Amino acid sequence: MRSKPETIANVSVKEYCFSKKHIKGVVEASQFKWTFVWSFSNGILSVNPPLGRALIENALLRFLLKKDYELEAGNEYKFTISAKF
Repeated sequence: MRSKPETIANVSVKEYCFSKKHIKGVVEASQFKWTFVWSFSNGILSVNPPLGRALIENALLRFLLKKDYELEAGNEYKFTISAKF
């Protein structure tokens, strides 16, 4: 039986600003690296650069929604994506 493809994504939270209602950080998966800004008051996630963004955007948003109140600036987190990058 074949194992399911997966990739580990590493998230580093650089800034969590409750007054501006956003989180800034970096996410890395395989050979890709993106910066992101999540405006949690209106649910908008911005991921850059656009190269490979479609691979990470939905999985990152699910992670952020799930872990929102557990995230702290300066900390690093991991989550698994059900795809091989």
